[in-house]
Amino acid sequence: MDWGSIAGIAVAIAGILFGQALEGGHISSLLQPAAFMIVLCGTLGAVLLQTNLKCFITGILMARQVFISPIDDRQAIAKRINRWAVHARKEGIFMLEMFLKQETDPFIRKGLQLMVDGTPPDKIREICAIDMHFYEIQQRNAAKIWSAAGGYAPTVGILGAVLGLIHVMENLSDPSRLGSGIAVAFVATIYGVGLANLIFLPISNKLKALIQHEQMRREMMLNAWVSMANGDHPKIVQERLQAYLR
Repeated sequence: MDWGSIAGIAVAIAGILFGQALEGGHISSLLQPAAFMIVLCGTLGAVLLQTNLKCFITGILMARQVFISPIDDRQAIAKRINRWAVHARKEGIFMLEMFLKQETDPFIRKGLQLMVDGTPPDKIREICAIDMHFYEIQQRNAAKIWSAAGGYAPTVGILGAVLGLIHVMENLSDPSRLGSGIAVAFVATIYGVGLANLIFLPISNKLKALIQHEQMRREMMLNAWVSMANGDHPKIVQERLQAYLR
């Protein structure tokens, strides 16, 4: 569990509610279902319009990584690679096939398989680099739905404000209905700006950092595989791995 992300959202929301209370306002005045539905559904529709459904679903599922960060297994991978390097040095790189069944990560299996097949080092780098490139494109496109939502939400909030003011103008003759219309107008703007800057954009930036971290993890493995394929001594492989672990 990433308690920093949870604490960040909690502090942001608590700060807004506490500030509202300090100003003498009622917290209940910020709870406007109509304004929330306008902003949320309007933003959702705009994001769905600009992206395909598969990419949208992937981006939504990626959001759980913000609160449940993937385990950093670079140390464990480095130990396994060091073991592979020693084994390849003693028995030959083709004998790494025995380790294939122990791995579940598709990228690791691909790297091991390429070495076992006797693929030249430059081809290993080329093939894995292409895999990394398209993985990054796919992940970044999915993460972009959150930055897109952060761009649309404030504008949809303004749209909600205009709708609220229209409701006010339609009921000028009935003072009892003016209050709800004005509340929707102002609260819709708060929802739009708040969701964009406190939820959507931070999630987008966090996902970008996680994608970069995964790319660094894969780059660490790729450089180790190329070193092993070149026949480098296990100590050289280990030194190259340590550069990514410091």
